[in-house]
Amino acid sequence: MEHAKALLIKGIMTLIVLFLILGIIYGVSFLSVLLLTVIVGAVSYPGDMFILPKIQNVPAVLADFVLAFILLWGAGAVIPGVEVPAAGAAIAAAVLALGEYYFHMYLATHVLPSNNRLMMDTQ
Repeated sequence: MEHAKALLIKGIMTLIVLFLILGIIYGVSFLSVLLLTVIVGAVSYPGDMFILPKIQNVPAVLADFVLAFILLWGAGAVIPGVEVPAAGAAIAAAVLALGEYYFHMYLATHVLPSNNRLMMDTQ
């Protein structure tokens, strides 16, 4: 049940950020924003579960930024009808990374097993 709750939190956070930045500012359609939300969540959540416990929060956030940027910007190249400008992808990835910092703290305290939790850094 905790994974479902965590996925819901991540999905809502991602949808809101992508809609506000890509949808409203850059004119990306809501259907495309929804598709991108699913893609980002499906690719990054497993990394949160398996990679996050092995590294500190800040490096994980940086990795999430790079992953989100590549996924968002690259979507235009492989998904017909989805065009995300590089600037929009960078801004959205940065805002998502900020949210991921706090999401990782939630995962560490509510989802990850206590013997597998990362040590939260204060950087």
